Amino acid sequence: MTAPADGKSPIEVLLVEDDPGDVLMTQEAFDEHKLRNRLTVVSDGAEALAYLRREDPYADAVTPDLILLDLNLPRRDGREVLEEIKEDEQLRRIPVVVLTTSQADEDILRSYQLHANAYVTKPVDFERFISVVRQIDEFFVSVVKLPPRG
Repeated sequence: MTAPADGKSPIEVLLVEDDPGDVLMTQEAFDEHKLRNRLTVVSDGAEALAYLRREDPYADAVTPDLILLDLNLPRRDGREVLEEIKEDEQLRRIPVVVLTTSQADEDILRSYQLHANAYVTKPVDFERFISVVRQIDEFFVSVVKLPPRG
């Protein structure tokens, strides 16, 4: 299976987020704006890596076309997850958007040093959050050509 070539087909999005409120807002953003992309959620860094590597219980997981990654995660920090993704020959081609509350310069710099494709600070306002998620979606579905799925 390959990523959409027409810019209009749904893509697989992996959300790595431990805050249930942020998960709900992201799901609502997808639902409210009729985003056709499939959103899969994992709640910590270790689970994200297991999913991406198709380890138990994720043996049948679909390789995502895009990863939305929080930095402050339990078990495995988002920075560690990002580093492992970008060091892995099979995973490094997947675009990773850091979507976090941190506005710290060191987090921004470190994320780009680890080869994040974008760094987005989560707005606290629901309507603004919806807008940000929609803009990420529009960019990665309508503007960017994604690599084929592995």
